[in-house]
Amino acid sequence: VQLQAFGGGLVQAGGFLRLSCAASGRTFNGYDMAWFRQGPGKEREFVAAIRWSGGSTYYADSVKGRFTVSRDNARNTVYLQMNSLKPEDAAVYHCALGLTGWGTLEYEYDYWGQGTLVTVSS
Repeated sequence: VQLQAFGGGLVQAGGFLRLSCAASGRTFNGYDMAWFRQGPGKEREFVAAIRWSGGSTYYADSVKGRFTVSRDNARNTVYLQMNSLKPEDAAVYHCALGLTGWGTLEYEYDYWGQGTLVTVSS
């Protein structure tokens, strides 16, 4: 499976971005997906996850109410809509695919995209 994340960029605090992650090389719609991020000098952390059907989602407390994860299985793509961005949201955002389930820990995901950089100016 190859995952390609894109959509990052520079945005002012309070602004919004929409990240996309396109999957190829394997049937996409049977697997759970997640977004993680790694800020400068920080460890990678969980952001959001979505079940294979799109029927269930889960968010880190730090983004709840501001970020929305969704997916389009027909397009093999998962999205992360990020609103009301804060400087602390600045990070490289990675999408990940889990073969056997979902969760908030890195080891629960089997495939990772290379990441897309989000910069938030104050």
